[in-house]
Order: sequence, then C-alpha cells, then structure tokens
Amino acid sequence: MKKSTIARALAALCLAGSGAPALATNGMNMEGYGPIATGMGGASMAFDNGTAGVINNPATLGLMGEGSRIDVALGFLGPNVSSSAMGMRSDSRGDAYYMPAFGFVAKRGALSYGVGVFAQGGMGTEYGTSSILNGYRSAMGSMGMNGVPVAMGGDGLPANENRSEVGVGALIFPVAFNVSPNLTIGGALDYKWAGMDVMMQLPGATMAGMMQPGGSGVGSISGSMVNGFGLAMTPGSGGPGVAMLSDLNWGQFKFSNSNDYTGRANATGWGGRFGLVYKASPELSFGASYHLQSKIADLEGRADLAMNVNMMNNAMTNVPVNVSGRIAVHDFQWPSMFGVGAAYQAGGQWLIAADYRRINWSEVMDKFRMTFTADPQQSDPAAQGILQFMAANGITSGDLSAVLNQHWKNQNVLQVGVSYRASDALTLRAGFNTANNPVPNDTVNALFPATVKTHYTIGLGYAFSKVSEVNFSATFASKNTVENSGAGMSISHSQFNWQLMYTHRL
Repeated sequence: MKKSTIARALAALCLAGSGAPALATNGMNMEGYGPIATGMGGASMAFDNGTAGVINNPATLGLMGEGSRIDVALGFLGPNVSSSAMGMRSDSRGDAYYMPAFGFVAKRGALSYGVGVFAQGGMGTEYGTSSILNGYRSAMGSMGMNGVPVAMGGDGLPANENRSEVGVGALIFPVAFNVSPNLTIGGALDYKWAGMDVMMQLPGATMAGMMQPGGSGVGSISGSMVNGFGLAMTPGSGGPGVAMLSDLNWGQFKFSNSNDYTGRANATGWGGRFGLVYKASPELSFGASYHLQSKIADLEGRADLAMNVNMMNNAMTNVPVNVSGRIAVHDFQWPSMFGVGAAYQAGGQWLIAADYRRINWSEVMDKFRMTFTADPQQSDPAAQGILQFMAANGITSGDLSAVLNQHWKNQNVLQVGVSYRASDALTLRAGFNTANNPVPNDTVNALFPATVKTHYTIGLGYAFSKVSEVNFSATFASKNTVENSGAGMSISHSQFNWQLMYTHRL
C-alpha cells in the first residue's frame, strides 16, 4: 500500500510539474531552479543547492553530506504582460501560474543518485474577447493583429479569445561521483514532455500576404488548402463568371483546452546534461555544465481552423467556416545550454557565487512550424462543401502548413548572488540576474512575449533541526517594453515570482 501511494504521488507530481506554463524569464527558461539558487540570482554551478542540482548542474549533488535528502517545492509565477497600439492597451489575464517540483537524492560514499521532477520552462498569455488583438478602430479604419488594415470602415476582427500556453517538464534521473576529494563529475537523463495551447487570430490581409510565394515578414502559409482556396477564388468556380470564394476576412488557429497541466497538442522525448565541480581550495570551487538539445517528437492534437469568408462575388458576406482536424507542431525543442561558475566561501558565514550561462535559442527558435490536416468528413456544411469542391478539382487531401518567423538570438545570462548565515538556523540570500532579450523587435508577438531582461532576487532558509528546513525565494523582474514597429504595437512584460521548498533529510 505504501509503495502504491508513493507511486501515485510521484505520478501526480510528474503531471503537475509538466504543466502550468512557466512564463519564464530568461527567454523561456526559468531564471533559477530551486529557492536556494534562485535566491542568489539563479547561480548554481559550483555549490550545493539541494536537489535542484539535478537540473542545474548534476555534479553539485556530490557536494551533499552522507545520507538522503527529499525536497518538495511549489513555485509561483506572476507575469504582468500588456500590449498597446493606437493609444489603447490590453492586459493579459494569464497572471498566476503554480508549479510543484520534487527531488530525492541519496549519497552513499563517492556515489550520489536520485530522481527529480521539474518544470523546465515555457511561456503564455491570455487575452480576452475585447482585446486589441481582435482589431481596433481608428480614424484610418479598422486595424488587426500585426497592424495590417482590414477593410476600411469594417468591423475589424471578431470577439475571439487569443491565448497561448507552452509548458515543458522533465522527470530527471541524475548520478554524481566524487572522483577525488577535489573533483566531482555528474550526469542526468531526462524524460521530457511538452504541451501547447494556441488560439491565434489573423486578419485575412495578413493571411493573404503569407500565402504569396515566399510568404511575408510574418511568415508563410502553404499546402493543398491554399491551392484549393486559389481555385475557389477563380471566376467561374461558383457559376458563370462568379467566384465561389471572393474574400478571406480572417482566420484563427485553435487548439486549446482548459487543463492547467496539459496542452491540447503534446509530445514526449528525451534530454540530458552533464557537469563537473572542482574545489581549488576548501573555500573556492569552480563548476561547469552542458545541457543537450532535447529530442521531443512533434506536438500533436485535435484542432480547428476557423475562418470567415465572402462567397459568390461578395453576394454572401461574413460566412463562418469551421474546419476540424489535427495539428502537428514540428520540431519544438529545448535548446542546448552551457554554463560556468564559481563559488567562494568567505569566513564560514558568507557564500558568494557567480555564473555565466549561454542559451542557444537560435538553434530551436528560428521558425515556428505547424501543419493542420483536415478531417475527411466535416460537421460544418460550409467546410464540407469546400473540401468537396477541392476533391472535385483533384485535391484529395486538406492540409495547411503555417510558418511564423521567430529568429530568436542566443542569450547570454549573468547570475550573481550572495548568502549570509546569520545563525545556525537562519540564512539570508540576495542576487541579480541579467540577460539580453533573445526576441527580435520585428518578430515579437503579443502571444509569445519572452522578453524580460533584468531580475532582482532575495531569499532565506530556516533550519528547524538537522533534518528539517524550509527555503524561500522571491524574484522581481523589472518591466521591459519592446516596440514592434511593423505591427504598430508595443508589448510590456514584468514579473513577480516566488518558490517555497521543504527539505527533509534521512
């Protein structure tokens, strides 16, 4: 019974730890893992920071004392994201995410091993039905997302919700070995899972530009459905001299669910990391780690492609079309990373640590690619009619491939922190984390605003006894505003996060 209970608890933690999208603050990566490291700006390469070492630098697990340690943690992320255009502003409602984590490590002689469940990172926003992403009116007419004009004097985009959630979690199996009193090496194997929700609305003018050969600055749309739309817009397709489809007013990709811990499109895969720690003296240590790029399968799930069209040379206007099918998000991966750091123990009470981390976003965030495949049979008569028209003209499958340009840059992160042991029970911490914004201004999207650059962190630890303690950290990420001049929109992002962890030693 006890083993069964433990198994169920671990399975629940695996699900929850994957889940709520961590709207992370070094790109999509968390600014720190575990409250000990996060309280010190995220620095973690060269000192014992608990079971969070399984995701930071697994070699640090070899620095713990003989015995076993269990860490149970809860993290909170409070992003504050807003988008502004034409003097109007909309705030994202995605402002509170909770993420549990769990770690167990045992040290037996020179060998340390264990297991951990952590949320690796992600991002997300939720804009309501009345946000500016649905179009906004001005003296120049109606404007839509990406600043592309809809019809002059038209009603803009409809009151649909726009949202995104991306979450990546990992079940991690680490091992560390003390090669000598001065050198420790370590490695970890990850079982990863990823989930994604997207509700993204685009004006017809934007979609039309993306359907042109070579696409546009936003990206490109291609596939058999584009070919079918082209035929349906040809005079005579709907009768003598009449085009079956005369205009595409707007379209929306929809794959989303209400589950806080799993996305509508999801997949699993593998990852790993290895590292080392070298003690140059009893006071001074150096550490380094390298994280491999993940190997996650394409994210897949049920989806809808909603459209609004005009038909029969505009004799029928604002006709809704909802095409059901499946979505595949191709080659969504977590990037490779490497980090180096040092830690200095001064006088037994002070610990000073500094890390440099390089996150290779350009490897995995150049383009966002997804393919929609329509079901052969549609419940929506308009959608079924379009597919039947395509089949009658030799287009027997309905697929649509969309590519959104991202062009993320690699990110350099500096993490600096200090801790002070005020008493045998109380430890105080503070830190600083700064990085370049990896998202270019001309491709930043209101749904994916991973643009924060500067973080200030504080923390504390309190030991109730030799076997029981709690640690806490808080992060204040200052506001960063990015101007996308091509979209005519500015996006601001600040954040308040905290982590709380209970530790029990066996």
